[in-house]
Amino acid sequence: MPVLGAAMAGGYGVLAVNIVNGLTLRAVVDAAEELRAPVIVQTSVKTVLSQGIPETMSMYRHAAERATVPVVLHLDHCTDRNVLLDCLKAGWGSVLFDCSGRTLEEATEQTKQVVGEARSFGADVEGEIEGITGVEDGVGSDDKSELYPLDDAVRFIRETGIDCFAPAIGNAHGNYPQLPNLDVDRVDSLVDATGLPMALHGGSGLSDDQFRDLISRGCAKVNISTALKQAYIDAHRDFLAENPDCHEPLTLMAFVSSRVSMVAQGLIKVFGSEGRVA
Repeated sequence: MPVLGAAMAGGYGVLAVNIVNGLTLRAVVDAAEELRAPVIVQTSVKTVLSQGIPETMSMYRHAAERATVPVVLHLDHCTDRNVLLDCLKAGWGSVLFDCSGRTLEEATEQTKQVVGEARSFGADVEGEIEGITGVEDGVGSDDKSELYPLDDAVRFIRETGIDCFAPAIGNAHGNYPQLPNLDVDRVDSLVDATGLPMALHGGSGLSDDQFRDLISRGCAKVNISTALKQAYIDAHRDFLAENPDCHEPLTLMAFVSSRVSMVAQGLIKVFGSEGRVA
């Protein structure tokens, strides 16, 4: 993915944020344009199946084609190869094939096949073999996943030819009860051995210092989902509490969009990607 290669070279992180509808998509893209930053808009399998693949792609293309910054469409945490292939055929530029529930041997072979399919469509593949703790959009588990020895993870990356890797380093989906103690040395070791950009999952709730430290080590893709969803829901609640007699949906939508955009802009600034697009 060109935006991740540029981020690795420039020492910054690219916001990879899970959108849930057209409003959140436009708000995130507007934020990226305002700050001249690249952005990855992610769709969960649940969101794609709810909205429909053609409808989601149409919505994305409309936003991306009028944008003046790079906007990549990424399929997040897909375990179903049929859905993954349908999205590749429809034009997704990047996919995460989540193999955290498979054996290493099966994960390697299946991911090789997915990489081959993705290449035929000009798309990139993010790989995952160790489950990130927490459930997101119906995917995942609250049980801790077994970590593979570093050599096994490196071999998986090299043999499959993936473009980005999502390591388990003590991160988790959802809200953290307290700041986690992350295994930053594992990030260093994986980047040193492969030169590949890492994807930081479970970004919502980490501190600015943690973001900056992990990005400096090679986490060029930084996933955010919970923070945007919370901003989206809380904005509705706040507006209706302050304006109980308002019955104008467009006014509500403008308020919610502004809140979501503020969250995205704040993260872009922390990740150091502001002003990276001429």
